[in-house]
Amino acid sequence: MVHIPADPESLEIDPTRTALIVVDMQNAFATQGGMLELAGMDITGADEVVRVNREIIAAARAHSIDVVYLQIGYDEDQKNAGGPESPHPLKEIGLCLMRAQPELHGKILTYGTWDFDVVDELKPEQGDLVVYKTRYSGFAGTTLDQLLRTRNKRYLLFTGIATNVCVESTLRDAYFLEYWPIIVSDATMQAGPLFLQEATLFNVRTFLGWVTTSESLVAALESQ
Repeated sequence: MVHIPADPESLEIDPTRTALIVVDMQNAFATQGGMLELAGMDITGADEVVRVNREIIAAARAHSIDVVYLQIGYDEDQKNAGGPESPHPLKEIGLCLMRAQPELHGKILTYGTWDFDVVDELKPEQGDLVVYKTRYSGFAGTTLDQLLRTRNKRYLLFTGIATNVCVESTLRDAYFLEYWPIIVSDATMQAGPLFLQEATLFNVRTFLGWVTTSESLVAALESQ
């Protein structure tokens, strides 16, 4: 067991029963010229989030923690984006952007494009798991829960973008499914004003799980 300093209290995790959930660290969200920046969002903190994720992913691989990449995106004809009875195409920022700017259709958040790809610094390696999703939560309509349960996972570490959208959505579902969620605060970045980052961290520490930092997490793993 590894003792992880966290807020509101520390907790112990078994690395062999832990997975690192890397949420949407794609060019769309973390790279200049990607979807989030095209939508007018401030991504100036993304480079640091990429750097911190690289450190955490390396530590996880070195300490028997499975790394799971989530990637949100759609096929080119957007058949999996939700039809006229779904609210998703009216709210998901990438779909809204493609509708407003038809010249972007098939160029952002679309399978096989640069925008959809994980950033170069964090590419999945052999042995990592990759789960494609079409909704904010990594559990919605995917095999994520099955993959985690068949590997006997209980503790989930969360990193990625955006803290207040896909990270929080996936973390909430993890909590409802009886996993133990831990968000790494400096390995995440919000979409929108900074208060949204703080709001999610408040929700997690108060209602849904635990909050730690990359420094605390990596130090705890190294001291194992």
